[in-house]
Amino acid sequence: MYSVFLVDDEPIVLEGIRTKIDFEASNFKFAGEATDGEIALSMINEIKPDILITDIKMPFMDGLELASTVKKTQPWIKIIILSGHDEFDYAKKAISIGIEDYILKPFTSDDILSSLKKASDEIDKERKQLSDISRMKEELKSSEHLLQKEFLNNLIHGSQEMSNVMQKSQSLGLDLISRYYKILISKITSNTNNINNQETVCSLLNSYSSTWEQTICFFNHNNHLICICKGNNQDELEENIYRIAETIEHIVTQNEDCSVLTTIGKTVEHLSSLSEAYSDAKKILELGKENKTSKIISSDDIQETDTNLLQLNESDPMVERLKYAVKNDISIIIEESMELIKKNPGQFGFVASYIFADLIFAVSKLVENLGGDIKEIKPEILQRSFIETAVQNEEMFQKEMKSILTFALDYRDSKITGKYGDVILKAKKYIDENYKDQNTTLTTVADVVCLSPNHFSTIFSQECKTTFIEYLTNVRIENAKRLIKETDMKGYDIAYECGFSDPHYFSYIFKKNTGLSPREFKNNN
Repeated sequence: MYSVFLVDDEPIVLEGIRTKIDFEASNFKFAGEATDGEIALSMINEIKPDILITDIKMPFMDGLELASTVKKTQPWIKIIILSGHDEFDYAKKAISIGIEDYILKPFTSDDILSSLKKASDEIDKERKQLSDISRMKEELKSSEHLLQKEFLNNLIHGSQEMSNVMQKSQSLGLDLISRYYKILISKITSNTNNINNQETVCSLLNSYSSTWEQTICFFNHNNHLICICKGNNQDELEENIYRIAETIEHIVTQNEDCSVLTTIGKTVEHLSSLSEAYSDAKKILELGKENKTSKIISSDDIQETDTNLLQLNESDPMVERLKYAVKNDISIIIEESMELIKKNPGQFGFVASYIFADLIFAVSKLVENLGGDIKEIKPEILQRSFIETAVQNEEMFQKEMKSILTFALDYRDSKITGKYGDVILKAKKYIDENYKDQNTTLTTVADVVCLSPNHFSTIFSQECKTTFIEYLTNVRIENAKRLIKETDMKGYDIAYECGFSDPHYFSYIFKKNTGLSPREFKNNN
């Protein structure tokens, strides 16, 4: 099924397309609508539809400007332009942008369906070509590609001679000149270990990534996509890298068997520092490698607190180990401890007590570094009696070690992925106070919480388990239900009161969310 997004400043046109076409019966899904290009762009960046139908002339941002921007950021979207007879010059420009079809007004539902079918056929054809695994393998084996990959690998690992890096990059056709840099690593995984699914998704990414502006991409290992992102200022760079991260997640998760963990390293200003940015992203990747769901994690997210997990630097090796250990490492740490005990026969109690004391110290430092206090969170492990009980025998020793290690990793992971509570609360508060304003969008709320729109979109969906648009729509519908129950307001007044620009669209969304029209809902209550 292909998702379709509509943009037109005439509500009657939107209503006509929305109501006269049976989308689902035609293998299409209505994904949403907007009355101007500026609002539409924010929604499209989050919804990521397959097909965009847009009017050519609109206020604020016209259809051509919208189409041009969408093609740069989401090149897979097929775009259909709606236009009047007197706009032929626009039509010529539309063709140069790469528009899939051009429909003259007035048009019929059959015209729209015919154009949608043409676009969906093109999507199928393109996906088949892009996912041609054999073609991808041939490309990756080409001598030029291998030389580029070797050079970029050396660069991000800090083993490239920096004195001639610019000359070497230019000879390989790589433009590395920029003010700021970030590195992104995406690990693509088949949840059922189906290598064909994984290779198909990687092939799609390999094809699409070549179109991303200010970005150089290559595969390191079969399923690790590395992206070096450039930017003239830090805000532009952050917006671009989160847009790419969300695009990667969208492409990967179109295959229900696949998931992707994307990590983003810190911003650096020199090519010689790219290895630091790569190391940053790689450490976070190791930290989350047991995760089976798609996720985007940035070192900037981890560093939101005053203290920083990645910069914890203690001489005790256990402290360092706990920073990046995963659940599978717990059994390894216990086995290593047992080996140490066996090397000291007859001294179980003494050696086991030493190991426990070292572990408790490491866990305490980890908790402290993440803003917690072990005396408040888990005071029992600080008691002498706890260690005395734990070292009574090998079985008790292994059981308590596993318990403490599991606690430490769970606490660490909860802090790393949950540092945006204040941001989410502030965003929800703003939505509650401004849902009536039709101009309340992802962009305006992101500005309130001082994050780029794509960064905020990522955080909101991961923390709230729903997209920003879905949350905002739900707030508006819940308030509409309240007004229907408690007042005698007309339906169109309720629509405007709850932030909908078109009463017909309000009725459509209300029924889609509740299963009832506003009138039916009122009668039932």
